[in-house]
Amino acid sequence: MILPGAVFEQPGANMEKQFTCIWEFDVPAASEAEFRRHYGPRGSWAALFRNDPGFVETLLLEDPSRQGRYLTIDRWRSAEAYLSFRESYREQYHALDQICEGFTTQETNLGSFLVVDAAASA
Repeated sequence: MILPGAVFEQPGANMEKQFTCIWEFDVPAASEAEFRRHYGPRGSWAALFRNDPGFVETLLLEDPSRQGRYLTIDRWRSAEAYLSFRESYREQYHALDQICEGFTTQETNLGSFLVVDAAASA
């Protein structure tokens, strides 16, 4: 799924800014209930993420104009917190990924983003 370090090992990157991972999923109608159960804010993924104090929240968004299109937004206190989680929970993450593999026809990593502090850039 996510390649640790692929986006945030840029020189001078501020590792203490809040960090967000965004994924897009295409889900067949027959799998939507199970998908929502695992990927929602109280789902299996969020339960795993909550083991780490650096986790903030998961949001699950459904596209009302296209059946079966979803986005997940996973928020972390920092990129460093996220990378630490991925290292500490590598086996559990992989096991859950295997369980959820059949619920989607496509998943796309839309990117990992740092939250911009509007006050600091004004």
